[in-house]
This record gives sequence, C-alpha cells and structure tokens, in this order.
Amino acid sequence: MPEAQATLATPNSTEPHRDTIHQLDRVVIRFAGDSGDGMQLTGSRFTQESAAFGNDLSTLPNFPAEIRAPQGTLPGVSSFQVHFADHNVLTPGDAPGVLVAMNPAALKANLADLAAGATIIVDTHDFTSRALKRIGYEENPLEDGTLDAYSVHAFDLTGLTVEAVKDFGLTRKDAARAKNMFALGLLSWMYSRPVESTLTFLERRFASSPQIRDANIAALKTGWNFGETTEAFAVKFEVKPAPMAPGTYRNITGNTALAYGLIAGSTQSGLPLFLGSYPITPASDILHELSKHKQFGVTTFQAEDEIAGVGAALGASFGGALGVTTTSGPGIALKAETIGLAVMLELPMVVVNVQRGGPSTGLPTKTEQADLLQAMFGRNGESPLPIIAPQSPADCFDAAVEAARIAVTYRTPVMLLSDGMLANGSEPWRIPELADLPRIDPDFATSPNHVNADGGPEFWPYLRDEQTLARPWALPGTAGLEHRIGGLEKADGHGNISYDPANHDHMVRIRQAKVERVAESLPPLQVDDPHGDAKLLVLGWGSTYGPIGAAVREVRDQGYAVAQAHLRHLNPFPKDLGTLLKRYEKVLVPEMNLGQLSLLLRAKYLVDVAGYNQVRGLPLRASELADAILQLVEPAGSGQNLTKESIG
Repeated sequence: MPEAQATLATPNSTEPHRDTIHQLDRVVIRFAGDSGDGMQLTGSRFTQESAAFGNDLSTLPNFPAEIRAPQGTLPGVSSFQVHFADHNVLTPGDAPGVLVAMNPAALKANLADLAAGATIIVDTHDFTSRALKRIGYEENPLEDGTLDAYSVHAFDLTGLTVEAVKDFGLTRKDAARAKNMFALGLLSWMYSRPVESTLTFLERRFASSPQIRDANIAALKTGWNFGETTEAFAVKFEVKPAPMAPGTYRNITGNTALAYGLIAGSTQSGLPLFLGSYPITPASDILHELSKHKQFGVTTFQAEDEIAGVGAALGASFGGALGVTTTSGPGIALKAETIGLAVMLELPMVVVNVQRGGPSTGLPTKTEQADLLQAMFGRNGESPLPIIAPQSPADCFDAAVEAARIAVTYRTPVMLLSDGMLANGSEPWRIPELADLPRIDPDFATSPNHVNADGGPEFWPYLRDEQTLARPWALPGTAGLEHRIGGLEKADGHGNISYDPANHDHMVRIRQAKVERVAESLPPLQVDDPHGDAKLLVLGWGSTYGPIGAAVREVRDQGYAVAQAHLRHLNPFPKDLGTLLKRYEKVLVPEMNLGQLSLLLRAKYLVDVAGYNQVRGLPLRASELADAILQLVEPAGSGQNLTKESIG
C-alpha cells in the first residue's frame, strides 16, 4: 500500500517572490462549501494552527439548518470563519478578507459579505452551466465581470486533489473528499501557518484507515507545495503572535468550556455531577463532552425527552448531586413545569439554555438572544431564579462555575444563558489555577435543627440561613432528618403543606428575597470609561460583548468618549447597576432580540435606554454598531430604537 509521498517544499531563493512576506496585523478568512466538503474540519484545523502559532483569534462556524440539504444548493452551504491577529481580537470579524469557495453555491452565498478587494480562492470544478443555473446564475460569475472588484484565484482544486492522491487506491468520490485538506495546505502556506499539528491530527483520526490517512496527508502537503510553486501568488503573509499574559493556553469552544466549568463546579463543591439531557442543537456537544469524563464522577443520562431529562436532574439534586440539564429554547419550554418545581423545592440545579433562533424550531443552527424574558418569566406563578450569561466562549467556563456556586449556596435552580455563537465559536483559553477557583460548600444538614413542643429534636426543612435565606439540604436516608418536600405550598419552617393565604404570601416573598440576596455576593460592576468623561454608556449581555467591545474601540479611535459595561448577572442585577445607569446621559443596549434587556432596565430603573436590535441569526456587526454609537455621541445624533436600516 503506498504511503503519503509528498513532502513540504523548501522555499527556492532563486524565485524572488518566495522571499517576499508581507506582515499583517490581522486576517479574516471564511471557508465555505457543501456540508460534505469538510469546511468545519478545515476551519477548525486552521484555527488550531493559528492558536499553536500564538495568534489571538475568534471563530464563527455557520451550519445549514437542514440536516441533508441538496448538494450544490444555497441552503446546503456550510462555512467557518476565523479572525486571527497579532493583538487582542473580540469578534470573528464583520467582513472576510479571504473567501475559500468550494463550489458556486458557496461563492454566491458569501459574496455579499466580503470586504472590498477581498481575495477569493475558488474551486472551478463544479462551475457547470447546470450547477450555475441551479442557484440562479445565468452566466459564469468567473467570466462575466461579477468578481472584478476582487482578487480572484480560480483553480480546479478537486482535479488537483484527485491527481495528488491517485496512487492510494481510492474511488474518485473518496479522493475528491480530500480537497478540503488541499485547500488547508494552500492557505497554511499563504499565511505561514505551522501544519505539524494537522499532520498529527490526520495520523490519529484516520489511523484505522491507512489509505484515507495517507491521501489526506498527501493532499495537505500538495496544497502547501502548490502555493510554494505556483506563480499565481506573488507573496505570502504572516501575522505575528499576539502578546498574552503568562499561562497555559488552549483553544476552546464555548460548549467545551461550559462542560469543563460544570466539572469544576462539581469538583469544587465535592458533589457528583449528574447531567440529565435530551440532544438538541446547539447544546448537544455539552452532553457529548461530559460523557467522556466519568473519572471525575460525572454521570450522563440521555433521556427519552426534555421533560425526563430535567426530572432526572432534579431527582439527582434531591439525592445530593449537582443536577444539571442542558437544552435550547424549545426544551426550556418543555422543562418549565419541572423548573418551577425546583423553585418550590428549593433545590440546587443548573439549567443551561444554549439559545438559538426561534420561535418554535426557528433557526436551529443559528444564534440569538431571545430567551431572556423566557428565563425570567417562563413559568407559572411567582417563580424567580438567578440568571447568568457568559460573554465569550472561554468565559463559558467561569459562568458555569458561577452557576454552580449560586445554585448550591442559595438552594435554587440557576439559568445559564449561552447561545449558538458562544457554543460553536472558539478562542484561546487560559487554563486557570486550581487555587483561583471558588470553594463551594454544600453544607449538608447533618443533625436536627429545631426543638419540638415536647423538648425533643426535630428537623425543619424550611428554616432559613440568615445570610443567604437558603433552606437546609438534607440527604435522603439521613437518620433523624426525614422530611417531606413537594410541589404544594409549604409552611415556613416546619414545611407541612399549607393553604394559609398569609403563609403563601410570605413564602412567595421569601423565595424572591432569596434570589435577591445573590446580589450581596456579587462584585461591583466593572465599567470601561478610560477618562471618566463619557456621556454614553453601551451596556450589553452575553455574546454581544465582542461586537460591543470592537465597536467601542472603533468609536474611541475616532476621538469620541464612550463607556462600556457588560452584565453577567441578569437576575438579580448587580446592586450598583441603577446608580451606574443614572450616571450617563444616554444608555445604548445592543441585543440580538427586539429589546428584552432594555424592557427590564426601563421597568426596574425608569431609565429611557436606547435599543440597538437585530434578529438575523448572526452576530451583531461591529462596524454597523459603531455607526449606531456615533449617532448618539455626535451632536446631531438622535433616535431610540436603532437598527441597521435606521443607521443607513
């Protein structure tokens, strides 16, 4: 059986352009093709190469909503965008500077997003008249002037790949599948990426299929050599490593970071972790990741439906575990009754909602922030619970640890609002020191806490801790601590069923007060206002952190003073939020919804915030948000509900 014979070419000093390396401070590349073209793998490997090189980076995978969209169609296009730089980056980038398009549909679906003068590398293999007409092209865009504004490099990448791997005994179909590795090799050469980690990855991934392994390795090396030897590229580029604080780093997605954070919360509390979950996009990867870590006391249960998943998680909490359930918005709707039961039982549970486009099935593979009001109010009765939201893929780790801390300390379900952008996106993550993680004390009840009328010891399950208002957590089977809990209202203290109106009013208020006590443990809200003279505050939550930060940076570069703050805790709000809002003349709240946080802020603090709202299934664009900010900081600026249309 032939082995991969291609070797990486050595630069030839007799060809002057081979020594020409242009230094760039950042690059945004988008790989696009059919779902079966391996664009997610290609993008993730290029990302890993950039992380190994030391660049800061941010990524945006974009999946088709249909499981098996017809090949060569616009709905079937899959893409992966990576923004890597020699400095801190906050977003995957608004407009790609490079597009790798593996077919006509990939070109058409992504062309409108490109920056002026962008580089397009396109596989010409499928540019047949039939394929072009299928997606609405009457003429070949490579020939009719459509792409005159771009730097176009058109090659038969499929044909080059098939030729490169012809000695490995593969069918033509299987040989053509290696074209993504050819493209990866070419782009790795163009941007001076190290490919050793990808070679190791291919050797491990396809160890059981030597022909596939060797063909992919050969395609990768041939793509690199093609860039080195072809006259099509006059120069290659380099983006130097970014300065980073000392530490050990790895590239991580939000779902993986969240899974690790849940394990850390379990470890720091000494509680076994139980995940009751039903697979749903884009939360399923958390279930997949946690299932790998049984050595940390993790039990994963793939339930038959959403209701069974949350019921099992709550049962695990009753039994003394850290109960967790993961889902997206539709699953939260199904879990609502059991979450309300957890509020009534006052047991710790972490409920993870990886938000996606809605309503109903909506846009299952796209991102959105439209479940905040559902998290706040989407249960019957007065059923408050704490809500927190991570701001970046790496921050999903810290947010998960924080969710576990609040749930265990205050004996309450906690809603963690991630979203599709955070879940699938990735960035460098500095692995924390164990000493930096909080200690979480479950403080189980171990002895009776009340004396009855006869002078004997009793256990009252609804006596309160004076500081947190949390009730005691007694493990089933503990002698002398037998007690009854359930969905019917309980009398304060002894916990017997009570229909007394005054008691119900009291219990409703004390459950609300318990959630409000969480604010006592929160640090002051951090505000980025460099000179303290800004009149506009841009306030966000969740994954808008990156676009807001990039937009504020752009506006400041133009000489304007703008303050920025970001909320992790959405219920309760930080204690100093009201004072902060009143400090500024104008407050702008960007959200990927129609103004849900704006509604809550107006109601609670009577502040007339301005909303910047888009619901496109995609992250906010920093450049467009910067234009909206300029409307408010420039003398002529005005407007309260700013949209892409209103800013021109």
